[in-house]
Amino acid sequence: MTAALYSLSWNLVRDFQQMWEFSFMRNALEAGTVVSVVAGIVGYFVVLRRSSFAAHALSHVGFAGGAGAALLVVSPLWGLLGFCVGAAVVMGAMGQRLRDRDVVIGIVLMFSLGLGYLFINLYTGNSADVYSILFGQIFGIAANDVLVTLAVGLASLLALAALYRPLLFASVDPEVAEARRVPVSFVSVAFMVIVGVAVAVSVQVVGVLLIFALLVAPAAAAERLSARPAGAIALSVAIALVCTWTGLLLGFYYTPPVSFFITSLATFFYLASRGAGRLLVGLRR
Repeated sequence: MTAALYSLSWNLVRDFQQMWEFSFMRNALEAGTVVSVVAGIVGYFVVLRRSSFAAHALSHVGFAGGAGAALLVVSPLWGLLGFCVGAAVVMGAMGQRLRDRDVVIGIVLMFSLGLGYLFINLYTGNSADVYSILFGQIFGIAANDVLVTLAVGLASLLALAALYRPLLFASVDPEVAEARRVPVSFVSVAFMVIVGVAVAVSVQVVGVLLIFALLVAPAAAAERLSARPAGAIALSVAIALVCTWTGLLLGFYYTPPVSFFITSLATFFYLASRGAGRLLVGLRR
């Protein structure tokens, strides 16, 4: 029995029930939900701190880690976590000022791309394993991977909750935060580690080349629609969930890959938020 036996209808409840009959779809929905919540929350601070380039670089670092894990015949998630967290510590510790940070991120990105290329050349296994790291393979997630994703996701959210107030203060006004004796350097390193973890778990859904779909686009759209941090975070998570769930639904019934649907929906929400933001400004005038 395959998804080809079914067709998408206007009854979305029935359609989701059909999807739920397949174990691989249950795993995909569960992992996608965890990843969307983590990416939506962490992504808000990525956008607020103007750290999109760092998130982009970490995704390429994750590719090197995933390729290295495939070379060692272990789960790509462990390689992603190890490389992303290590690179995040380097980026956070060595680049405190904007100019220095961009240089450090660029160097880390350059080295990781070279390392990833080396691992690909040494790898003699199935090329689909490396392909899934680049573009995501959410339909191939096993039940054990879902549990690991849930554990890693909860750990990153707990760390972010503990860091929330100083992180928000340091993100909005770092100079005043430092004057108020907020440990800005520690907050920067800790947050970069959390971003590294978020990138690692998100790669399973959209891949390293499309990581912006969940980590940046929903948060960027939410920031335009809500000036309150709590409201923007909630909206960011909601958009990420809608993109992932709808992408899985469409990917189950139609031929194009899930990553295409998720990135297209995320782009649509961001463009729509720009239009809505301009409309609200015009109405206020």
